[in-house]
Amino acid sequence: MAFTPSAFIPSYRLIDSSSASKLCFVLHGALGSGQNFNRFIQKLAARRPEYRYALVDLRHHGQSAGAPPPNTLGACAGDLSALGQALGQFPDVVIGHSFGGKVAIEHARQGAPGLKQVWVLDAVPGAQAGGDESEIAAVIRAVRSVPMPAQSRREVVQHLAIAAGLSSGLAEWMATNLKRLENQYVWVFDLDAIEELMRDYFAVDLWGFLASPREGPEFRLVVAERSDRWTAEMRARAQGLPREARVLYHELPNSGHWVHVDNPEGLLDMLARHLI
Repeated sequence: MAFTPSAFIPSYRLIDSSSASKLCFVLHGALGSGQNFNRFIQKLAARRPEYRYALVDLRHHGQSAGAPPPNTLGACAGDLSALGQALGQFPDVVIGHSFGGKVAIEHARQGAPGLKQVWVLDAVPGAQAGGDESEIAAVIRAVRSVPMPAQSRREVVQHLAIAAGLSSGLAEWMATNLKRLENQYVWVFDLDAIEELMRDYFAVDLWGFLASPREGPEFRLVVAERSDRWTAEMRARAQGLPREARVLYHELPNSGHWVHVDNPEGLLDMLARHLI
């Protein structure tokens, strides 16, 4: 597929050192932001200082407001290409978690120049059932139920945890997506646009691309041992991809879907050892 930068440059935060010469994009999951990986990437940068790390806010997340349609995986990947052009350097490596992991695969499928390695953190490459029963749909319904504007973050957390039934940890995490307007709080993201992104995320199937022979980039699929996203059949499929596809499979022990939270040291060791 042709290299296709978009006209939208997403917001990002750089973590680097004076010795950094390579570039790594870090992509968060749905309803998150680049800030989710700040502490983890600070530790990785200490061990692999030859990289500068761009913590990207994907379109309609974090500070990346106002992206034009279409709201698709392809558009998110095109945004990354636009960011590379703006920085004057395209990434050597892309690390993506969940939704961001599938964006990372799509970025490679679009022929991102100079890309050598893609890390896909607990993100299923194929199409999935993503209807009203999915976890993300439940979270979006909970977020929509919060009266806006809110008077305080605590008010939002209490509503999500008590009235909407989210776990306290998830409610607290969702409250990191609030911004203050004068003396009130509103959500930073565009829920309608995010629902469009999620429909495309669940519909797109990238297994065929991953199975194709290639000279590069190398793919590293990291699957959490206790992941509820990956079935046994999916794990077997990932491990059975042809050698010519250059896809390596890793299973992260003692971890659920939130790999950088459940087993940060295990993931950190894996990345620090195998970053290209």
